[in-house]
Parts: sequence; structure tokens; C-alpha cells
Amino acid sequence: MLFHPMDFLIIIAFILSIWAQFRVKGTFNKWSEVPVQSGMTGYEAARRMLDSNGLYDVPVEPIPGALTDHYDPIARAVRLSEPVYYESTISAVSVACHEVGHAIQHKVNYPMLVARHRMFPVVNFASGIAPLLLIAGFLFQWTGLIGLGIIFFSAAVAFQLVTLPVEFNASNRARDLMVAEGFITNDEERGVAKVLNAAALTYVAAALISLLMLIKYIMIFTNRD
Repeated sequence: MLFHPMDFLIIIAFILSIWAQFRVKGTFNKWSEVPVQSGMTGYEAARRMLDSNGLYDVPVEPIPGALTDHYDPIARAVRLSEPVYYESTISAVSVACHEVGHAIQHKVNYPMLVARHRMFPVVNFASGIAPLLLIAGFLFQWTGLIGLGIIFFSAAVAFQLVTLPVEFNASNRARDLMVAEGFITNDEERGVAKVLNAAALTYVAAALISLLMLIKYIMIFTNRD
């Protein structure tokens, strides 16, 4: 249990995750220095995209921090970090429109987003109890606890895998609408793609780590090397 052959892949995935975190910050900072030709701030881009999709009742709110941007499906609000909310750069407009992409998904009941919302209460519980069950199961060699821990951990992994198409779809919606609405020019689309792809890579890396860990637990549970 101290070391398993799968740990080689998990370590590689963990390094990829760290690199992805640095890359998203570096890419965001780089394109934060490039003004968008339309002169729109992140708030203005988000507000116009929401309105053009009939989401007049969805507010756009500033929040403290950096890269804290998100769409709150419960409050039905787009929340943008202050650098994104107030600045008129490639990074600001890209991130703002990505979050609006989630709001649009919510409006049209995008299947993967619906599944993600329905899974959340179960996953919230499962992700908290799974490590305890696995530790206790391996420590005391209780097969039942290990199996139960794997089931709960599987739910958390499934949630992360479902998150991937949700994030990629929101980015695709954002890019298409940004060009169609004239928020960015065709030349600026390259910068938008770099910002959004860098952010998406962090989700891919996190899902990969969890999936490899799940495979490791299953292999140990079934006594396979």
C-alpha cells in the first residue's frame, strides 16, 4: 500500500496539474496586458452577452480575489473577480464570457450541466467520506469498507469527468458568441483560445489524477499489479 506501480502515473499527472496551474496564471497575466480592441470591460461583455441571450435577470457581480470567477446556479448570478470585472483586456473578456457560457447552459438545460447539478449533493457527501472509508479499510483490512470507499470515490471521479464537457462547452459557446457579437476580432480569437484552453487544462489534470487514483484502488482491491 506504501507504493504501487500506478503511483508513477499519478506522480506524472500531479506534475501536469502543477504545470497547468502555473500555465493558467501565466497565460491570464500575459493576455491581461493586451487590451481588447472593442474596449469592453469584462462586466460589459458579460452583461451584453447575457442580454443578447434573454438573461436580463442574471446579475453580474464583482468579487474579491484573482481567478475566482464563477457562475452560481443557485443564485443564478455571474460573479467576476475584480480584475476581470473592471478591465478591458483579452483575458478579462474571455473569462467573463466563459462564465456567461455556463449561464446559457443553465437556461437551455444543457444535459451535462443538469447531470452535474443533480450529482452535486451526492458527490459532496461522497468525496468527504470516501477517504475515511479507504483509509480505515486498508488499515484494518476490511474488504467491505474498501469496496464502499471505492464506490463513493467513483462518484467523485464521475463528477469530475462530467465537469469536462461542461467546461469545454461553455468555452466554445463563449468563443462563438464573442466573434458573432463583435466583442473580439478574428485576430484576437487566438488570444481568447489560449486563455480558455489553459483554464480547461486544469480540469483535465485534476480529472486525470482522480481517475488514476481510482484505478489504483481498484487494482489493490482486486489484488492485481
